[in-house]
Amino acid sequence: MTLEPTGQLIPTPMGHDLILTRSYRASADDVWASVTEPERTARWFGPWRGEAAAGLTVEVQMVFEELEPWCPVRIEACEPPRRLAISMEDEAGSWSMELLLTENNGTTELQLVHHLASTEHLGQTGPGWEYYLDMLTAARTGGPRPDFEDYYPAQKAYFESLA
Repeated sequence: MTLEPTGQLIPTPMGHDLILTRSYRASADDVWASVTEPERTARWFGPWRGEAAAGLTVEVQMVFEELEPWCPVRIEACEPPRRLAISMEDEAGSWSMELLLTENNGTTELQLVHHLASTEHLGQTGPGWEYYLDMLTAARTGGPRPDFEDYYPAQKAYFESLA
């Protein structure tokens, strides 16, 4: 299976934004539920636990990663059903990202914006987000789960070429 990467890299005053986009024939409220409700996030990313609100920290279990780690994730902003901004730290460093939803005529566009201070790991990060967003699509449609090997290392050179 050959999948075309969709990521774009945009320079910002603080570094770069890696932006990946998917569209769904659904309301923003429905797509929002797919990215915020623990039983629905469990289908494509992993469940989360804790009290969720801006300024608070929840724990997310990344069930499609090796060892299925639980990671603390700080909710920086939560503006249903349009914007979720989060930050986290793991062995790869600090992560800051946003999910932005825009609904137009029954279709919702979801943008994942990963704010990068450095493009050093772009060859791994980009394919990972492509995979997870396609996992979201599969969870929403009931389609087969994608195979990570179709993303990494297959898309590594594309993402490295963006830097």
